[in-house]
Amino acid sequence: MMARALPRRPQLRLTELGFGAAQGGNLYRTTTDEEFASAVDAAWKAGVRYFDTAPHYGLGLSERRLGAALRQRPRDEYVVSTKVGRLLVPSPQDAHLRDSDGFDVPATHRRVWDFSRDGVLRSIEASLERTGLDRIDIVYLHDPDDHWEQAAHEAVPALIDLRDQGVVGAIGAGMNQSAMLARFVRETDVDVMMCAGRYTLLEQGAAADLLPAAENRGVGVVIAGVYNSGLLSRDRPPADAVYNYQQAPAVLIERARRIATVCETYGVTLPQAALAFVRRHPAVVSTVVGVRNEAQAVETVRRSGIVVPEELWDDLAAAGLLAVPPGRPA
Repeated sequence: MMARALPRRPQLRLTELGFGAAQGGNLYRTTTDEEFASAVDAAWKAGVRYFDTAPHYGLGLSERRLGAALRQRPRDEYVVSTKVGRLLVPSPQDAHLRDSDGFDVPATHRRVWDFSRDGVLRSIEASLERTGLDRIDIVYLHDPDDHWEQAAHEAVPALIDLRDQGVVGAIGAGMNQSAMLARFVRETDVDVMMCAGRYTLLEQGAAADLLPAAENRGVGVVIAGVYNSGLLSRDRPPADAVYNYQQAPAVLIERARRIATVCETYGVTLPQAALAFVRRHPAVVSTVVGVRNEAQAVETVRRSGIVVPEELWDDLAAAGLLAVPPGRPA
């Protein structure tokens, strides 16, 4: 599988497809240890070497499972990213309850927003312990939407210090918006951004701010949420399709179906086109897709390997369904 180096940190090479480990934290429903381990095994056999997790995912369960799955593999052969900004504080009085943030785990901890220097250091220490890693390759500020001042002026300097010490390899932010990510690129010393859902076949807002800023400053961009949380994940979107974690508006379902129809004329499915499209932009270094089990890992890798004819993008643009950005061919 092809890999691209981060322009500012060329020692870190990210495979074009990354393994999203939120499902390893029991996102929406339970994933067994065996299911998750088999998913990592299948992805590894297919050449995937970039794995993304976070403390938020299952109150640390995803980090623990990912660390265990990678433990016997050569450390210099893979890249792991995790995140800071949500400290996990023990909450034993709620252990009989279930987590209320979408993960099917006991509520043994509560999440506390904290982008302070101390919060970052504590979060990294805890992530190293949960994963069992000797270092973390990439650390993202996780959803600092309402915390710009503290994130930019406390968290980023703390991460820079950790980067200088070799505890982390590269730093950035991961968000479901592109405007603040672009601001981080312009105003702070970051290496890589993770943008979820704002650069897809359906919407390309990041093409107006984040992507040109990143390309100009040599900052890599990882695209997540490539299926817009579900709407682009099936060959033909159903009436109850999900978009941005809620029922998709009818107008977007119709737009996605029109895109799917054009794709079908080239023998390409909607999910295949969704993965291929985001890689066209030269600032994009990888695409992270959530995987729950072996079958999903195999299918995601298969989708990722499809070569999409250049004419498809031209036809989508001609139909008013896509504003094709400059970049290398799909």
